[in-house]
Amino acid sequence: MCGIVGGIANRDISAVLLEGLRRLEYRGYDSAGMAVLTNGTIERVRRQGKVSELGKALDESALEGQLGIAHTRWATHGMPAEYNAHPHISNGRIAIVHNGIIENFEQLKMQQIDQGFSFASDTDTEVIAHQIVLHLERGLDLLAAVGATVKDLKGAYALGVIDNTDPERLIAARNGSPLVVGIGEQENFIASDVHALLKETQKFVFLEDGDIVDITRAEIRVFDEDGAAVARKPKRSSLTAEGIEKDGYPHYMLKEIYEQPQAIADTLEGRLINGRVAEQILGGRAEQILKRTRAVQIIACGSSYHAGMIAKFWFEELAGIPCFVDVASEFRYRKHVVMSGTLFVTISQSGETADTLAAQRQARQEAYAGSLTICNVPESSLVRESDLVLMTHAGPEVGVASTKAFTTQLVALLMLVISVGRHHGMQDETGKLLVEQLANLPARINRVLEMDGEIEALSRQYGDKQHALFLGRGIHYPIAKEGALKLKEVSYIHAEAYPAGELKHGPIALVDDKVPVIAVAPNDVLLEKLKSNLEEVRARGGVLHVFADVNSGLESGAETIGIEVDAPDNAVAPIIFTIPLQLLAYHVAVLKGTDVDQPRNLAKSVTVE
Repeated sequence: MCGIVGGIANRDISAVLLEGLRRLEYRGYDSAGMAVLTNGTIERVRRQGKVSELGKALDESALEGQLGIAHTRWATHGMPAEYNAHPHISNGRIAIVHNGIIENFEQLKMQQIDQGFSFASDTDTEVIAHQIVLHLERGLDLLAAVGATVKDLKGAYALGVIDNTDPERLIAARNGSPLVVGIGEQENFIASDVHALLKETQKFVFLEDGDIVDITRAEIRVFDEDGAAVARKPKRSSLTAEGIEKDGYPHYMLKEIYEQPQAIADTLEGRLINGRVAEQILGGRAEQILKRTRAVQIIACGSSYHAGMIAKFWFEELAGIPCFVDVASEFRYRKHVVMSGTLFVTISQSGETADTLAAQRQARQEAYAGSLTICNVPESSLVRESDLVLMTHAGPEVGVASTKAFTTQLVALLMLVISVGRHHGMQDETGKLLVEQLANLPARINRVLEMDGEIEALSRQYGDKQHALFLGRGIHYPIAKEGALKLKEVSYIHAEAYPAGELKHGPIALVDDKVPVIAVAPNDVLLEKLKSNLEEVRARGGVLHVFADVNSGLESGAETIGIEVDAPDNAVAPIIFTIPLQLLAYHVAVLKGTDVDQPRNLAKSVTVE
């Protein structure tokens, strides 16, 4: 959510800032702005809407200078509007950009009004700028004033701060919201994530919570929450600017759907050896922790939560141990009974999801056997703070709707199930069979992608639709939920998913010829029961769109459109059935004319509660 870019250089910084904002558009936002120090004055341009609108404004009123900050805002406090857009300026002296939420902003605002400050926005961010000015007026320098200010704040923040009286300095701070420092040659930068700066550098410092950093052209100095100087070792990112281009595809979402065979192959590479999962990929303590694991607690949000729901079936059926799955934002705020020997597993594409990260930190205080994260970003907070790590190698995912991140999470989870199962009686033959299924998965997904034209044709049935109902049974119910989520995210069609056996308990009231019913029909032990459920829909005039295994025996008819999916009845079938539902959502969104890669009101990485 939101995006920060800043920098200090020996060249005009404005083009770097604007390009950085463009590369952060995937995070989700409703307005954008930039402030640059020009001849001792902070000049600012802000616009509601896309970064392209800010670009047009800058064409008319160019900002030139070597020190600046920029921001894409996702509204929390205050409506989307130009006057609420960042950067915010206090007393003409301090400009600030901020990601996060300040929980005590109302208290600070009342104090600042009494002290003579006026407010030009409805945001919580403006109190930070005023508070910095307050400490500057008490005689502190910029670094110390920011340090004193963050001690006054309650909540989450990533900050970039410039001062028109201190033109050789950019101050940044992080607590609860991600922030990186990009290291250049006689120039340095800040950003919400590395994607913003890949055209400028591949060398980054990843800040810890509580860090404040003093940045000049020549160096960066990092101080921890106690004010002590600390060394944060720079790391070189393996990502490249070219790696996040569309490569001829009309949208990132479609590109990333088609990248799934390779992303899954990359996630498996070097991890399947002689019919086994190489347990050492989890970390040095893997054997010790997995041996004492007697249960699994999975915490996640959004699509990652659906991945966890599928993993529950795998853990209990294949590994023979209980598995509990919770939405992170709910788990945080209830009491827990922790079974002895429970492994705490978090799933997050970014590794910075605020609720998941908070749940992970809370779990440290409880009697878990250990913590493990499944994540796509090596330098993220969840990765740094977990005992064990299983990286997905999905590569950059720019489209807000998760596609390859979701399927690689499922692949990682199945590898984890195999690893845990080894310590709890899983037969070697079972493990080898699962490894074989994983190894064959990229080729199977390539075959499913060949259905794209057929699914695009089906999508034309949705041009006038406002609602859709998804059905699945057993392990495929979470896949139905994921399909419904994808459709509503990118096409804005209201879509809900139910276990097919629950039809008669309420959802069947929605069935008519205007609400398509999308079903996932694998050739498994529940197929005959699913067929009965689908007959109930057909008998009430419902229109069925069924993604069915080639051996299911389901046939198309007047009220039924069947799409055959080559998905054998085995553990990886849910992953295969995910692909056509992604393609359906994509093509319906294109038909509806929505912003496929940046759907309204959504953010790629939810870094605030």
